[in-house]
Amino acid sequence: MVSDYLQHLAEVPLFAGLSKKDLQKIAKASDEVTVEAGRELVTQGKTGRECFIILSGTAKVTRNGVEVATLGPDEYFGELALLDGGPRTATVTAETDLATLVLTQRSFAGVIDEVPGLAHKLMSSLAARLRQLDRQHYG
Repeated sequence: MVSDYLQHLAEVPLFAGLSKKDLQKIAKASDEVTVEAGRELVTQGKTGRECFIILSGTAKVTRNGVEVATLGPDEYFGELALLDGGPRTATVTAETDLATLVLTQRSFAGVIDEVPGLAHKLMSSLAARLRQLDRQHYG
């Protein structure tokens, strides 16, 4: 079953470039969770402790009640919660039935210890997102 997730994980920018062995460690630390259409996976302002990777289906992202994105297979959200366990910056709701991989903060800490390259990839990914937001808001 773990091998089924490797291609999905390899498509996630956060994990791109990691070895198959490292991806297997992440897959083993993750749980597959099925979510029904219409269910909120995360709620803006509430404490977060996990990251989600979409295997199939779509999810709507809203911030302050305004739709800001639609996510689909091989896209992810909640990675900030893996770092600080702080409040969610957006609400994510399943538009269709979803199959997701869920990586908890605790499991992630264990993977970081085993996969040092992941910490660097995470920082690069977050920096890229910050730059994108900066360009969107300030030109």
